[in-house]
Amino acid sequence: MRRVLNIIVLFVFFLARTHAQGPAPTQLQDPTQDFHNYTYFNNDSITVDLDIRLPEVPPEGGSPLVIYVHGGGFSNGDRDGGHKLAQYLAGHGIACASITYTLYMEGKSFGCDGVLSEKVRAIQIAASQLWLATAYLNKYSDQFNIDTARVFIAGSSAGAETVLHAAHWDREMMQIFEHNLSTTFRYAGVISGAGAIMDLNLISTENMIPTMLFHGDADQLVPYGVAAHHYCPPDSPGWLMLFGSQAIAQHLQELEGTCQLTSFVGGDHSFAGAYFYQEQQPVVDFINKVLSGESFNLYQSIEAENEKSNLNIDQK
Repeated sequence: MRRVLNIIVLFVFFLARTHAQGPAPTQLQDPTQDFHNYTYFNNDSITVDLDIRLPEVPPEGGSPLVIYVHGGGFSNGDRDGGHKLAQYLAGHGIACASITYTLYMEGKSFGCDGVLSEKVRAIQIAASQLWLATAYLNKYSDQFNIDTARVFIAGSSAGAETVLHAAHWDREMMQIFEHNLSTTFRYAGVISGAGAIMDLNLISTENMIPTMLFHGDADQLVPYGVAAHHYCPPDSPGWLMLFGSQAIAQHLQELEGTCQLTSFVGGDHSFAGAYFYQEQQPVVDFINKVLSGESFNLYQSIEAENEKSNLNIDQK
């Protein structure tokens, strides 16, 4: 009887594994069309998709790829938030996929009255699904004509927190879903709009990658420096210490890593999408510098009032 039960358990496990990753793209539609939708993961409880925009004329050897993660406090937002960036990148020879992920905090508080463990869980789920999307795109890289050695991840607000942790967490330790990414796989770079990380020690000389950061220095939701998320008082159930863009940039400088920080002086959290919604050329410039092999530490400050009218708000 025990042997029968073991066989049943193994069979169910096998089914879960074989039906987990999304189906292969049967054919690639005309790349001159805007976006093509694919399911990158599904099981009995969730189905998550991505929209990919490919360059009309991909570079020889395959396109660089940016995987974009939208913001919205892990409770709202959708992959359409990455479409403007994707359109712009495709026009510059860079493929871009914008992903759906589980909005774990929907109906829950992500503020000071929230639950700390739930906040961490939301980031972990989103990062795990980003790894799944990466594995899917890597697996079918020939069909998409993308170069798996030149994969960047980018995100705004909650998406920025997702990509910063996905880039530096131990994937084996933190995965929720088995993603099948090679242990040697590394992202080519990370692009964060108003993001933060829970522990600077996650970023080391062994795992640091080129990093582009932009952030309003008066952000009261995600700290620009070092502070509690939403600046919550320490006795709050949702108290979570975060290290924002300034702290990350300083840490990378000390590690002699490659980093670019743009500070919007007096800017609030609405600057989380500054270089994703309207002014995307800095993203292209960063990617091209990284791919050319440059090492750099660049810092610039821009008066927020001079830029505010160009931005869409992505509040968290």
